[in-house]
Amino acid sequence: MSHDNRVVIVTGASRGIGEAIAISFASCGDRVVVNYLKSDELAEAVVEKVKAAGGDGFAFKADISIFDEAMALCKAAVDRYGRIDVLVNNAGASSSGFLMLTGPSDWRSAIDTNLTGVFNTCKAALPYMFDARSGVVINVASLSGITGLAGEVPYSAAKGGVIAFTAAFAKEVARFNIRVNCVAPGFIESEMTDKMSDAEKKRHSGTVPLGRFGRPSEVSGVVRFLASKEASYITGETLVVSGGLP
Repeated sequence: MSHDNRVVIVTGASRGIGEAIAISFASCGDRVVVNYLKSDELAEAVVEKVKAAGGDGFAFKADISIFDEAMALCKAAVDRYGRIDVLVNNAGASSSGFLMLTGPSDWRSAIDTNLTGVFNTCKAALPYMFDARSGVVINVASLSGITGLAGEVPYSAAKGGVIAFTAAFAKEVARFNIRVNCVAPGFIESEMTDKMSDAEKKRHSGTVPLGRFGRPSEVSGVVRFLASKEASYITGETLVVSGGLP
């Protein structure tokens, strides 16, 4: 599945699903901008993996919930490589706690990180894609944005917003040969699942028809497909990667 040395920005790419996405694109020879927020060391390690996989790339620290930093991220990609072909909005953060215990600042944080960040990066990347009359945007949402998740109302609301954002944005830019799609993962192996007790893992995986948590590579493969020529007639869609849930 050749991607013709495309320039790919992956937000939240220093670990987990974002790391898997970055390496997946690199394996096709793409050039990957590894966006991160906290750990320089983790981000640089992903860059080394990107290069080992056959691609090129660099790390760029930016808080994409801040518009000026999202602008700087996209500008850095264009300054280095001349264009932006693919934008993968993976950065996000879960929230926990029932609504009765959720304060306004908790709500704003969830919305800013998971939804406003998508607006910021899309707004920042769009002029470059518009000029090229070509581009692909893939937003990583969550199954909870479709089904809702008790104890994570702000997160579910934000991810639901990402899904609606995707559908609306796709309609706006389709005539410019820009495609916008969304991936909604269910339970995926991550630092969060690693913290679960064995009993919790068994209980949650038991609700999945396939009987297990997904792997990051099983999400990154779907993202890579949506960015490929094979998916050239798909836009405005949300693909659920959940092992059969809900």
